[in-house]
Amino acid sequence: MSEKNRDGKRTARERLAVEREKQKAVDKRRRTLIVGASVVCVLGLAAVIGVIAAHAGKDKGSSAGPVVAPSGAQGKDSLAIPVGKDGARPTLTVWEDFRCPACRAFETVYRPTLHQLTDAGKLRIDYHLVRLIDGNLGGAGSLRAANAAACAQDAGKFREYHDVLYDNQPEESTDTFGDNGTLLKLAGKVRGLDTPAFRACVKNGTHTTWVNKSHQAMGAAGYTGTPTVLLGGKNIIEDRTMTPARLKQLVETAGQG
Repeated sequence: MSEKNRDGKRTARERLAVEREKQKAVDKRRRTLIVGASVVCVLGLAAVIGVIAAHAGKDKGSSAGPVVAPSGAQGKDSLAIPVGKDGARPTLTVWEDFRCPACRAFETVYRPTLHQLTDAGKLRIDYHLVRLIDGNLGGAGSLRAANAAACAQDAGKFREYHDVLYDNQPEESTDTFGDNGTLLKLAGKVRGLDTPAFRACVKNGTHTTWVNKSHQAMGAAGYTGTPTVLLGGKNIIEDRTMTPARLKQLVETAGQG
């Protein structure tokens, strides 16, 4: 073998080694992003349950009135908003708060994979909306953003508006989503969502009691932080080895079972 060929192969191996190290670094940053941020949006179980009592009656429709589930809501007490094809296996269960920075971190890393899997009919996601940050820092942004997302579900635009809310999430300590005007303005980023029916739903807090019921259900289930992301009953947020690629593999394997 000529010296030139040996140098070429050595250079190729070195490039491959560099790329592998880069990928390892990316995966490590992703895991750190999720695991580190998840500490932010946590409440003790007693506090989770206490939030409802502490904030009862402070927001229009937050505790009084009938529980109005959004169109197409499923599961126990119709507290889950499904994304994906009916009958898709397996199901990913997500408990989330639109003010929670850890939830946005999860979205940043996993959203492309989740979209790919749901669009391919390989995964169904059940979203449960809660208001932990309102209880931690005050305000009503978690509640009102969740209500607006439920209103978007009524219009068949939940996933699109869900993504817009995270793409425009304010600082955790800033209750920007507590302003319905902001939520209505963001609806303009989703084609066909900004309608009189959607506006009335947001302004009237049509689904706020439903959001509070979902929040209570999270506490009753013993989940104390957001995001809580369950696959096969296990919270993948607690798995430091989890990556989008590994999640995709787990989903595809489960779907073949």
